[in-house]
Amino acid sequence: MQPGLRTVCGVLVDALSTVLREPVALTVAGRTDAGVHATGQVAHADLSPTLDTAWLVRRLARLLPPDVRVRAVSPVPPAFDARFSALRRHYRYRVATAVHGADPLRARDTLSWPFPLDVDAVNAASAGLLGEHDFAAFCKRRDGATTVRALQELRWTVDDDGVATAGVSADAFCHSMVRSLVGALLDVGRGRRPVGWPAALLTRTERASEVPVAPAHGLSLVGVDYPADADLAARAERTRRVRVPGEAGP
Repeated sequence: MQPGLRTVCGVLVDALSTVLREPVALTVAGRTDAGVHATGQVAHADLSPTLDTAWLVRRLARLLPPDVRVRAVSPVPPAFDARFSALRRHYRYRVATAVHGADPLRARDTLSWPFPLDVDAVNAASAGLLGEHDFAAFCKRRDGATTVRALQELRWTVDDDGVATAGVSADAFCHSMVRSLVGALLDVGRGRRPVGWPAALLTRTERASEVPVAPAHGLSLVGVDYPADADLAARAERTRRVRVPGEAGP
């Protein structure tokens, strides 16, 4: 939530508090930049164990604005933490490579790319970024937070309509990391940078000013993975210790 600004979290908190007639605090799996979409966001709140979850979904469907939906509500163990218990997040970035640009019905979540895109070169460059690295060159640094991340998937595919989609998965992402990775790889795909350039930036300890940040609207958070119930507490504790040293909370 951000004072004075409309956010998805703020809209959900207001709706839940109205429906349940009590203040509700929400913890989400991860922040997204303004303009980034989420079709698989996860959040948790402490609610009554007797709550009718199907009823809550129906009530929220009537109350929420058209651009925010709650697909399901489920009980979880007390140890569950939507942010810190997460094993990995999955993002997709859509790029329309056709001369005519993005389909009008998908223009809100697809970047129209007016340049050639060598997907083979992009995938070769992407392979060099996989694994655990310090992604400082691709992140907007936050005080007290590490920029070391384990990038588990970064691969591009192209469908029959000429839409190239980057599938990106990691244990976590730092601020603007995915959009910066995509921006760097698009520069490789159009021939402005060599294949080895993105991986070479991993030696940097500060953000690389020459890395372009891809527009927000092409990016969507599509899923979050969690461990088995018995491992939730241990995962949350490990994540807090490693990812946010000195931070008081989510």
